[in-house]
Amino acid sequence: MTDPAAAHPGPAPAYPYPYPDAHRPDGTPAPHALLAPVTGFLGTWFGRGEGGYPTLEGDFAYEQEVTFTHDGRPFLRYEARAWLIGADGAPLRPSARESGWWRLQADGRVEALITQPTGIAEIAVGVAAAGTVDIRTGQVALTPTAKEVDATRRRYELPDGETLTFTHDLAAIGNPLQHHLSAVLHRRS
Repeated sequence: MTDPAAAHPGPAPAYPYPYPDAHRPDGTPAPHALLAPVTGFLGTWFGRGEGGYPTLEGDFAYEQEVTFTHDGRPFLRYEARAWLIGADGAPLRPSARESGWWRLQADGRVEALITQPTGIAEIAVGVAAAGTVDIRTGQVALTPTAKEVDATRRRYELPDGETLTFTHDLAAIGNPLQHHLSAVLHRRS
């Protein structure tokens, strides 16, 4: 059997990937020109939100971290993780987690692919303009054991360079599209 390391002689890179992601518009690599409407989203954001839905016992509070990066090509890598918090702000348990990609088009359209470990994969389309991204599901794919989700709408806004607001509407388990989540996040990096 051939040693894979022997096929690529030379020193290992100082970082884990030869093409690292940039977390800032002024980072390396430089953002692709098509990312211009969304470069303000680059970085890591943290904050609190509230949510609810008719199929849940009651409303809930959560904390969330969202990260947007790029590798110089015309898309953003998106990752979000959240955890429920109690009335005292202490973490209760893990909650939503998702990752995906926002693909930017020359006309300002956004095509987003978002997957969740609960068996839900969304393909959403929308627009990016003036510090706002508004996307709606075009298709939802579900694993055999995933909860029924018919549609979503997500809106991300940058009211200033240090604040990101997020709202998420959901149509699931026989309910029409309605408010599910909202959060105010602040830039960490």
